[in-house]
Amino acid sequence: MLKIITGVALAGVMITGLFAASVTQAQTKKDLTIGAIYLDTQGYYAGVKWGVQDAAKTSGSNVNLIETNAQGDISKESSFIDTLVARNVDAIILSAVSEQGSRRAVQRASDANIPVICYNTCVSPSGVEKYVSAYLVGDPLEFGRKLGIAAADYFVAQKITAPKIAVINCEAFEVCVQRRKGFEEALKQRVPGMTMVANQEGTVLDKAISVGEKLLISQPALDAIFGESGGATLGAVKAVRNQNRVGKTVVFGSDMTTEIAQELNKNEVLKSVVDISGKKMGGLVFAQTLNAINKTLPAQKVTQVPIDLYVTADQAKGWLDTHQDGLP
Repeated sequence: MLKIITGVALAGVMITGLFAASVTQAQTKKDLTIGAIYLDTQGYYAGVKWGVQDAAKTSGSNVNLIETNAQGDISKESSFIDTLVARNVDAIILSAVSEQGSRRAVQRASDANIPVICYNTCVSPSGVEKYVSAYLVGDPLEFGRKLGIAAADYFVAQKITAPKIAVINCEAFEVCVQRRKGFEEALKQRVPGMTMVANQEGTVLDKAISVGEKLLISQPALDAIFGESGGATLGAVKAVRNQNRVGKTVVFGSDMTTEIAQELNKNEVLKSVVDISGKKMGGLVFAQTLNAINKTLPAQKVTQVPIDLYVTADQAKGWLDTHQDGLP
């Protein structure tokens, strides 16, 4: 679902240099028990899980991964963290359900001297500073800006000077707020006549379809929908098709999956997608987890990960060719 962030200041730590030492650190075999919590069941987190598991297998250590999916449930997340603390695991990998609501459980892990490594979502900036060992995230403003630039290119090419745009959001998470801000800023700079006419929540696919259909009915002159997450993106595309608005309303989306790539390849409704690879994130998170366990973390807690933009059908086809297992 979400590739998300708090409003933490994003220090420009380069991935290559940061993780160069991880291979040598992992050469000595060691028994490790690591807890891993995935935020929800959407495709992105399946990719993260694959990346974590693959990195664990090739790490040179004997790694016992204890995994769960929080399914967006703060109580489930808290209970699982308490279980991991009781097990005295070596580290906890976490995409937090809530900036504020996850803080106490993260603090309990930190108080037990268990390093917590966040990815995508985490606790508030002050909580990151106090209780989190490392945080890997794609800059959400830059994430949104990349898509906003692509949207501007589309509207300029189509000679649409005052597009009306609706948002299907995931703004229970601060990262999604930041994504929208980046999108708006970049688009407005090139297309100053643009207006945001609606902004409604629709993170889960079924709800996103329903929200999208209602938006299209209430806004008959709607030029585009911005989906802030994978579920919102696919829901917006399906809503456009269901309401027979193909050729009238386009979608700009987030978070690549097989079905989203297939829609981009058709080039009928979906015009561009911005993405952070789940598999790559999982591998980088595990490498940083080893750094935390070995007490070789860099000075900067927050690490930016690569953000990819897909605009053409050829790019979508390339993604499909390299992701035949369907994992993003």
